[in-house]
Amino acid sequence: MSSRVALVTGGARGIGRAIALRLGEEGHPVAVADLSADGAADVAREINDAGGRAIALPVDITDSAGVRDAVAIANEELGPIEVLVNNAGWDDLMPFVETDEPFWDRVIDINYKGVLRLTSALLPGMLERRWGRIVNIGSDAARVGSSHEAVYAGAKGAVIAFTKTIARESARAGVTANVVCPGPTDTPLLGEIVGAAEDSAKVISRMTSAVPMKRVGQPSEIAAAVAFLAGEDAGFITGQTLSVSGGLTMA
Repeated sequence: MSSRVALVTGGARGIGRAIALRLGEEGHPVAVADLSADGAADVAREINDAGGRAIALPVDITDSAGVRDAVAIANEELGPIEVLVNNAGWDDLMPFVETDEPFWDRVIDINYKGVLRLTSALLPGMLERRWGRIVNIGSDAARVGSSHEAVYAGAKGAVIAFTKTIARESARAGVTANVVCPGPTDTPLLGEIVGAAEDSAKVISRMTSAVPMKRVGQPSEIAAAVAFLAGEDAGFITGQTLSVSGGLTMA
């Protein structure tokens, strides 16, 4: 069991919820950070009811001042944050030629700059204490490309490159940084994105047909990989990109 304090962004539902619950099960005090205050409170309550320790942390990761205020609250209530899971993300399926600059800005602000903001707020403390785990949630879209997700794939590709660089800069201080890349995963966000498509059944069929295991992933399967990389046993693993995608990416 670990007593290392963890902060999980986008922790109110889907993959983030599964990660927060798994870390709570493994003994981490967890700050459940999310734009939805009610959703974060529900997950924190579930962790506490199971015998863990958690707080809800309402935060908009596109707001730099708000991020730093939230981190200060988490540090005060739970202790120094030593595990950061940058999970919060957003996308909408459409061909690149149908996108516009406000759409680009939103995708990049959430999926890439959100990672920068949280890392900037927490990495200095990890370096000072000479221990830390950063696990960023990427996407196999960044590794193989994904039709109708050009900007999202690009932002997640930036996350991978950023993580490798942080890993190099932080290695001697005992701080690791890795990326977990889900493939198509059964989450509310996937349902919302696909549900907006003209033929959602065909979209899901195309997704699953590309996966050698012929199914979408489950949030708990992503959470298991994150929990390992966040733990003590992963101290010699850094700068790596792990796909949890049923074989969609094999590299």
